[in-house]
Amino acid sequence: MTETNPLRIIARKTVPAQTAEAQAAPGMYPRVRPRRNRTDAWLRGMLAENTLSAADLIWPLFVMEGENARDPIKTMPGVARQSIDLVVKSVIEAHEYGIPAIALFPVTPFELKTEDGREGWNPDNLMCRTIRAIKQAVPDIGIVADVALDPYTSHGHDGLLDEQGRIVNDESIEVLCKQALVQAQAGADIIAPSDMMDGRIGAIRDMLDAHGFQDVKIMSYAAKYASAYYGPFRDAVQSGGLLKGDKKTYQMDPANSDEAMREVALDLAEGADMVMVKPGLPYLDIVHRVKTEFRVPTFAYNVSGEYAMLRWAAENGALDYNKVVLETLMSFKRAGADGILTYMAMDAAKLLRKDR
Repeated sequence: MTETNPLRIIARKTVPAQTAEAQAAPGMYPRVRPRRNRTDAWLRGMLAENTLSAADLIWPLFVMEGENARDPIKTMPGVARQSIDLVVKSVIEAHEYGIPAIALFPVTPFELKTEDGREGWNPDNLMCRTIRAIKQAVPDIGIVADVALDPYTSHGHDGLLDEQGRIVNDESIEVLCKQALVQAQAGADIIAPSDMMDGRIGAIRDMLDAHGFQDVKIMSYAAKYASAYYGPFRDAVQSGGLLKGDKKTYQMDPANSDEAMREVALDLAEGADMVMVKPGLPYLDIVHRVKTEFRVPTFAYNVSGEYAMLRWAAENGALDYNKVVLETLMSFKRAGADGILTYMAMDAAKLLRKDR
């Protein structure tokens, strides 16, 4: 006979059969009370299925030319472009609060932006100078260096364009390899290609190995979607107003999930040490699939648009920012992320220390 009582169906899956009968009996108070395990803070902590700490966080920082210079980003309340000296101070503070790594994004002066993005592989560019300064001040903090051409190109794309305005894959990889090499030479611990060119992970791995950087790790933006959530980031690096067209021919379609698994598999086969899903909150299902199917170090990027939504909601009284910070970041851990790139990293680290 097929069971039709929904209470018994649910109970049978979660508690012993005799308890299910008792629960279903009319007029009886429940013997099984899940709330009992929620009554005490110490027990809630002990039974927590996931934990969040500063060690889970990577803090993205925007660096610009100048000295003692700070330029607030209007579309990212609380975030600013900073000169190298101020970035170093921020990194020192991050290290003191237990944040293990930072991710760097340069704001290239407009006069240095070119069609081919050649400033990207200048060994004395803003990114490389910042890496060296950080390593001198805080040698044991991890530095994640972005590899893509959009901060350096006059057209705002992550790769090179042909005469018809199309992104050319293999030619782009050649210059991305040069970019990765100068970053490794400057002292980057992790090279993070975010361009989404086909085959770039293998080519960068070969380039790094050939020059003695076998220990430099690659964090592949393996599942990077063509998302509208990147708007504030493009404002931050001043590439959005330059962008000709869109990035849909190389970044992924938000409708696709299986395709992300293929991208991850390819990047791992080419030598990626860890993979990333970007954006974060609208793609937690992808984070979960990647972690479940591949069981490799999996990261997620809590991107600029996600951050800006929470900030503006909090500033207008709709949310308690401090509470949603930790709840939001916990959702990444619950989905399976080993690490989270987030502009809320310092806010979260301070709240977590306060909670101890």
